[in-house]
Amino acid sequence: MAENQVSGGVLQFLGIALREELYLDPRSGVTLNPSLLEHKCTSIVDFPPIEVLFPAPPDPLGPYGAKALGEPPVVPVLAVIANAVANATGVWLHEAPFTPRRVLQALREQRQS
Repeated sequence: MAENQVSGGVLQFLGIALREELYLDPRSGVTLNPSLLEHKCTSIVDFPPIEVLFPAPPDPLGPYGAKALGEPPVVPVLAVIANAVANATGVWLHEAPFTPRRVLQALREQRQS
């Protein structure tokens, strides 16, 4: 059960890092893809399996040996993807999702400067 929560959090933020984007009308600020018909969320079939490993002993500081589980899987995902893109291309992206279009645009801008 806990493994599902962790992998679900990682998958959610992989979607945010790589694909999912809200489109806003520049004048009104209204969301142009407000429902799941227009905003395609990623699902478990969009990514490879994730192996979840937990440290062995219970946490002596947590209540009944518990460890935090909600936020930890989501915190590093954007940073890991941004670092991977920067290591592969030499450019830093500062806006998610890190789509191919944004990577190519950053590479063009780097060449022009």
